Amino acid sequence: MAAAGGSLLLLAPPPPSPAAAAAARRELPVASLSRRRIPSARRPTAGSRQKRELSAHLGAASMGSTARAESSSSAASREPMTPPYNVLITGSTKGIGYALAKEFLKAGDNVVICSRSVERVESVVRDLRQEFGEQHVFGTKCDVREGQDVKNLVGYAQEKLKFIDIWINNAGSNAYSYKALAESSDQDLLEVVTTNSLGLMLCCREAIKMMLSQPRGGHIFNMDGAGADGRPTPRFAAYGATKRSVVHLTKSLQAELQMQDVKNVLVHNLSPGMVTTDLLMCGVTTNQAKFFINVLAEPAEVVAKYLVPNIRSVPTNGSQKPTYIRFLTGIKAYTQIFSRIAFGARRNRYILED
Repeated sequence: MAAAGGSLLLLAPPPPSPAAAAAARRELPVASLSRRRIPSARRPTAGSRQKRELSAHLGAASMGSTARAESSSSAASREPMTPPYNVLITGSTKGIGYALAKEFLKAGDNVVICSRSVERVESVVRDLRQEFGEQHVFGTKCDVREGQDVKNLVGYAQEKLKFIDIWINNAGSNAYSYKALAESSDQDLLEVVTTNSLGLMLCCREAIKMMLSQPRGGHIFNMDGAGADGRPTPRFAAYGATKRSVVHLTKSLQAELQMQDVKNVLVHNLSPGMVTTDLLMCGVTTNQAKFFINVLAEPAEVVAKYLVPNIRSVPTNGSQKPTYIRFLTGIKAYTQIFSRIAFGARRNRYILED
């Protein structure tokens, strides 16, 4: 090796003369010659060992794929899901949950309602049974923040209806508090996060476990809310953050079920838009809030009449793809805002504006 002009030049050695090469061959040991005659493919090199290990690994993976394929085949042969449907709705003794329950009952379905209050459950079940019949309405207490309560809810549903086709995770809370995060109490924050995030996870976990064992499979709908699209929610930041997490959790569950090759259980998003419930109306104190509620909000009954047929169409059509059902689409919202600004439409619809 020599350096020239700042670069390195590799100098190859001169080739040996024919006589020197012959002499070198005569001096090679017998063992060396025998090693040279062994075909290289037969030598147990590190590369060949890696290939054998890879083959074994691929074989095991292939066996796993076969098992998943068999599982997928059994899922594909599941019972068809036809109406009437068995529906479970959390947080369904008031607001949008109650309105959804009534619409499903009007469509001829069977409904399990639940909430934290035994008294409210008993009252609502009594009223709905008078209108739709005892054989179609069932209810039990369930605090979605408690894992054992959610497990008991599954047991109750199986006892009364054997299986659930549609599970709607509607239970949610804002602690009836609209204030800056810096002014929020520990109790309010725990109420919001444990209900909207932990409660949703517990319900999804138990619903998936139940539906995996059902011949008909099942559909889970997670209700979003303000903040789900990533826009800021001042004065109820914790609520908005939990509703943003609903979208992420739903996508993660969809990916998990896809990885497991599960085809008979699907998780969807459900967006009711702005609903004139007590939860929303308790925060109407600013001119901006009054404007948007008058322009964009709708009563729970109106929203439920739109959502329920769309929800029911998912199992009816035999869909095997997750969906996002929205009542208040972007186009609808912008159209209504434009109509208000241009023509004064929807002014003072629910609340007198200044």
